[in-house]
Amino acid sequence: MSQRQMPQGIKTATELGPIGLFFGAYYLYDLYVATGVIIVTTLIGLAISYYYERKLPLMPVVTAVIVTIFGGLTLYLQDETFIKMKPTIIYFLFATALVAGLLLKKNFVQVIFGNVWKLDEDGWSKLTWRLVVFFLAMAVVNEIVWRQFSTELWVNIKVFGFTAATFVFFLMQMPLFKKHGLESDSES
Repeated sequence: MSQRQMPQGIKTATELGPIGLFFGAYYLYDLYVATGVIIVTTLIGLAISYYYERKLPLMPVVTAVIVTIFGGLTLYLQDETFIKMKPTIIYFLFATALVAGLLLKKNFVQVIFGNVWKLDEDGWSKLTWRLVVFFLAMAVVNEIVWRQFSTELWVNIKVFGFTAATFVFFLMQMPLFKKHGLESDSES
């Protein structure tokens, strides 16, 4: 099977579509409808990704499994606790996987983003540890927000706050990219 090039618009839609539709469904209906929407759209996004890439990328697969399990529990038990715990679990699993990779001498951040950024080994290591701290901080923030505040605030922070925090995190890595970046061999 050959790999097809996924158009950027479709790639963006598969990455951001589920959370955007979750947000819309929450405000038009309720958290339970929104949970069903995010389960279905996450699985559709995974299928579209497989159609183009002919493989299932690890992070979206882990996310889809957790969304399906915890979203399914939310719907089956009619208890919103499970969908609210999902981000905590995903962030914690990502942090744990990154640490395990480093201990096993396999830098998963480099494996995933090596075709996007060219960094020296020290740069990859620093970026990975920073992501570990970031993911753990996001897990803690999610726990505080869903346990202490309203569902509406949690939805808004999940959709907008976490997205903005991720964007800001990567903007803050620009000095690292500059300091540890390698020149591309493909430039002539």
